[in-house]
Amino acid sequence: MSDATLKISRLDSRAPDFERAMNRMLNRSLLGKPELNAVVFDILEAVRSRGDAAVLEYTNRFDKRDAKDMQSLTVTREQMAISLERLPKQQAQALRAAAQRIRDYHEIQKADSWQYEDAQGSVYGQKVTPLDRVGIYVPGGKANYPSSMLMNGIPAQVAGVKEIVAVVPTAWDERGDLVFAAAALAGVDRIYTVGGAQAIAALAYGTESIARVDKITGPGNIYVALAKKMVFGEVGIDMIAGPSELTIICDGSTDPDWVAMDLFSQAEHDEQAQSILISNDADYLDRVEQSIARLLPTMERREIITKSLENRGMIILTETLEQAAQISDSIAPEHLELSVADPSALAQHVNHAGALFMGAYSAEALGDYCAGPSHVLPTSGTARFFSALGVYDFQKRSSIIQCSAAGAAELAQIASELASREFLPAHAASADYRRRK
Repeated sequence: MSDATLKISRLDSRAPDFERAMNRMLNRSLLGKPELNAVVFDILEAVRSRGDAAVLEYTNRFDKRDAKDMQSLTVTREQMAISLERLPKQQAQALRAAAQRIRDYHEIQKADSWQYEDAQGSVYGQKVTPLDRVGIYVPGGKANYPSSMLMNGIPAQVAGVKEIVAVVPTAWDERGDLVFAAAALAGVDRIYTVGGAQAIAALAYGTESIARVDKITGPGNIYVALAKKMVFGEVGIDMIAGPSELTIICDGSTDPDWVAMDLFSQAEHDEQAQSILISNDADYLDRVEQSIARLLPTMERREIITKSLENRGMIILTETLEQAAQISDSIAPEHLELSVADPSALAQHVNHAGALFMGAYSAEALGDYCAGPSHVLPTSGTARFFSALGVYDFQKRSSIIQCSAAGAAELAQIASELASREFLPAHAASADYRRRK
């Protein structure tokens, strides 16, 4: 491309070393670094053993704070309401509009309990129950993210969670009003202005001031991701989130400037964010590169964008759009834009993506803020087995089994036979007792 200062890796799917080159650029081994694991483990153990004192120590050290006690790190519902009241009118309107769209989407997603009765009069079903207490993590290092507060808190509120606690490394003042105002709209009960692994530890283990939660959701940096991975089992988690990702599949019909800007929108998150463009049209890829070179100097966060695109960006040429979908499935991206003339047809070939953005007008940035679905999505290839955050993440499902006498007699014959073959005689006897008159 014409701008020699930016070099994005350009790959050809026909090249013999294509897969190796692509996998090298994906570079998803960060969670396995022993030195990072050791740091996070020490923080978790310190908070587990020393509670509030350790939380205060790490918060003051890492976030350059001067907190004397946990009360100074606590934001009440009254304070959240103050933040909402003092927002400029236009910001408040945008925040309320986004919150309503997110709520509308998740109300439809809510699952209800169900049951049925079989021919013997036995009743089977599922009881859906909201979690008692959840903790949502909202990033706040390089920027404030009111959208993340909405995207985590509203699904929890719709699910009926009894208590929603948020942690965010943003001090309560006018600079963070959007975040705290979003919390007010999302039904958050309490906020602790704490971040990093220490926040995850406090939510997972509990401290003198922070009650232990049942589940932790929300994305964060590498230390947060590692902490969530380590506490899983003692507390539930939504997923292990890595750097943000966007893959775009184009057929050449979308304005190259639009695609360039979509790539920028992902790359500006941080230097480890990944933006990937895939197309079966080589000339079109050239045009997008020209747009990148022309538009990049106009970007306020161009230094971050440049590092992200050079470190992890890829432009991939394929032979067909179906092959592009196959390559995308091997990436299993967090966000996938199908910027093609017939996105519904191409979507039939896609199995692994956190969210699908269908057609040229469906910019990923719209999903980040206000389309409706939660923007908390699986990254680092985990879209193969994780799903977008939703109401279901804040509900438990308990099976219901209510046997009639006739139903128990029929089931007991089956259970007794199988239990005997598994050499579990008490199981067999327990079932057989239900057959006795």
